[in-house]
Amino acid sequence: MKALVYEGVEQLAYRDVPDAAPQPGEHLIRVEAAGICGSDMHAYLGHDARRPAPLILGHEAAGTVIGGPKDGTRVTINPLVNCGQCPACQAGRENLCPDRQIISMPPREGAFAQYVSMPWDNLVEVPDNVPFAKAALAEPLAVSWHAARLALEVLHPAMERHALVIGGGAIGLAAALALRAMDVVDVTVVEPNDLRRRFLQGLDCAKVLPEAQGDFPIVVDAVGFAATRAVASERVRPGGVIAHVGLGEDTGGLDVRRMTLQEITFIGTYTYTAQDFRQTAQAIFDGALGPLDWIEERDLADGARAFAQLRSGEVAVPKIVLSPWA
Repeated sequence: MKALVYEGVEQLAYRDVPDAAPQPGEHLIRVEAAGICGSDMHAYLGHDARRPAPLILGHEAAGTVIGGPKDGTRVTINPLVNCGQCPACQAGRENLCPDRQIISMPPREGAFAQYVSMPWDNLVEVPDNVPFAKAALAEPLAVSWHAARLALEVLHPAMERHALVIGGGAIGLAAALALRAMDVVDVTVVEPNDLRRRFLQGLDCAKVLPEAQGDFPIVVDAVGFAATRAVASERVRPGGVIAHVGLGEDTGGLDVRRMTLQEITFIGTYTYTAQDFRQTAQAIFDGALGPLDWIEERDLADGARAFAQLRSGEVAVPKIVLSPWA
């Protein structure tokens, strides 16, 4: 089969690789759409030791089951494979399973390929009227759905429900959409890139600014650099909540003294639970997250150029989705 293979820092090759081979109890999926994630970009830049070259990246995917009793079923893929037996899994917090695996990290190859294999429990059926490119957004949208849910669960009931989202990429935009779907109607997105900010302003899904102004009960850091954590620390209202999603860099930025004196809650949020993923997929199918018309579809064979353009800031849309069969 053909795949886009990460071969070293800023090196991707579209080439032949061995066919995906389902493990016992798994299904072969013909990949129809696979989105480029920020974590794929971290690996591409050599910033993710969990993703050593050579490796097929990609974990935001949708496609069709090939063979077996579910042959022809249209599905979107939850890429997190868990043990199902540990205390975290039993508590419905599968994202914290100590033995979790994710496609695009060894030992599981990713979805920038024509085929991938997954357990049935990781698949959500997709209605015929939902395009694969939109169904593939279930994964990144679920990340933000999870973050928004956790933030709202700990927000003091007396506080106003409005939010600041730092970063206008796919996760930041998805956070704004998730918050609005959860009845947070006043959402501001901060995006310094002029090209992307103008694109987001045309979507009419949130107030979009080049820098943060004012204070907010909820702040979502969808970037995760020291500089954005500093903004989150500064702009969160006393008694408010910071939901930290981005993994840009490991340290720096948090004003721990202010967080302590002002009783600010900090939540690290990682991926999503299986329930979050299914709820997000259903929200996509129901249209609760809007038209999702902020993607650009390209051939998988053009993937290396797409990564390079994302790297250089030349891409206005928050999400590029690759098709292995175009």
